[in-house]
Amino acid sequence: MKKLILTSLVFYIGLTNPLLGQEQTLDSLDVFIKNQAEKFHIPGIAACVVRGDSIVWQYSYGYANIEDEKKMTTESILNIASISKTITATAIMQLWEKGLLKLDADVNDYIDFSVRNPNFPNIPITIKQLLTHTSSIADGSSIKIGYQCGDPKKELKDWLFNYFNSDGEYYNETDNFQNKKPASFREYSNIGFGLLGLIVEEISGVSFNEYVKAKIFEPLEMSNSGYFLNEIDLNKLVTPYLFLGPLQRNLNDSKEIKLPYFNPYCDYSFWNYPDGLVRTSVLDLAKFATAYMNGGVYNGKRILKNETIDLMMSPQLTEDINEDKDQGLCWFQSPSLYPTWYHGGSDPGVSTRMYINKEEKLAMIVFENVNVDNTFYIIKELYKRFK
Repeated sequence: MKKLILTSLVFYIGLTNPLLGQEQTLDSLDVFIKNQAEKFHIPGIAACVVRGDSIVWQYSYGYANIEDEKKMTTESILNIASISKTITATAIMQLWEKGLLKLDADVNDYIDFSVRNPNFPNIPITIKQLLTHTSSIADGSSIKIGYQCGDPKKELKDWLFNYFNSDGEYYNETDNFQNKKPASFREYSNIGFGLLGLIVEEISGVSFNEYVKAKIFEPLEMSNSGYFLNEIDLNKLVTPYLFLGPLQRNLNDSKEIKLPYFNPYCDYSFWNYPDGLVRTSVLDLAKFATAYMNGGVYNGKRILKNETIDLMMSPQLTEDINEDKDQGLCWFQSPSLYPTWYHGGSDPGVSTRMYINKEEKLAMIVFENVNVDNTFYIIKELYKRFK
C-alpha cells in the first residue's frame, strides 16, 4: 500500500475571482479542504461551484486510486449513492408532466403485482408517498444481499416482486413494512425509490437505466454518467475505500507497513439500483444542477418545466408529519443554508452532497471516496465564500 500523498489540483476561473475577493481567500479554501481530508482520512475529494450556467470554481485533491497513484479529478467517475434519487425523481416527474402518471395514484395502477402494507391492506401506497418517504415501506435486511461486486445479477422487477409478494424469497412482513399507516409519518426508504424506478420501466417500456440515459443523461450531455460498468469509462472510475487506520504490525514480521492504510472496495452494485447507483463525475452532475437552477434547461435542452421544479423544491408534508417542513418531492430543504435544496449520498466508500439555491442560481457539489460524514462542512464553507 503506497503512502497517501497530500496533493491537490485546483482550477479557478481567474485567480482574482471577484466573488471571493483575492487569491489569499482561494488559498485558504485549499488549506481548509486539505485539513478536512487529513482530519477525516479522505483519499480523494472532487468538488465544484456553479453560478448561473457556469462553473466558477472546481477542485480535486488526492487519489481516485491509491494503489495506482491515479489522481482524483473533477472528471473522475464515482457512484454517488442517494443523490441518484434526484435522477429517479426527475424521471418520474417527466412522466407526470406527460400525464402518464398521477402523484396521488395507487402504485398498483402502474405495476402488475400488488404493493400494500400488510398491516394496513386497504390503504393505497401512492407515488407521492414514495417521493416523500411516507409510504410505510421499510428497508428490510434483505436489501443488503443485493450488494455484490460487478453489475446487478438480478433484474429490478424480479427483486421487487420477491420483496413485496407474500410468497417471495425476500418477503418479510415485519422487516419490510412499518407498523404505521402510509402518509401518517416520514421514514427514509431506499426500497421506495427502487419501486419508482420500476414504475418508470413499466410506463416507458424500457429498462430504467436506458430511460435515464435517453431522457436525462443525453439531453444534459452527461457523457461520463451511467448506472452499470459497461456504460462508463472504467479508466475514469474512482475506487471507494474504507479507512482502517494504523495497523498493528506483527513483531516477528520485518516488513514495514506504510500508514495510513485504506482498504479498497470492489466495483460493486446492488439490485435496488434506482435508489443510489448513478456513476458520474462532478462536472457531469454540475450539468444536472445547472438545469435545475435554470428552469429545467441546460444548453437549450429541457428536462423539466420550471413549475415542476418549483413543486419538487417546495414543502410537501404537514407539520405534524414533518415539523421542519423540509421535505420536498425527493429533495430536502437545508435549515442551516436556507433556501438551498439538497440531497446527500452515503454508501460503502462513498460520501457525496449536492446543494442548489435556485434564487441565487448557485450550486455546490462534493464527492469523496470514503464514507465519512464531513461533506456538509465543505459545502458550508463553499456557501459562505461564494454566496
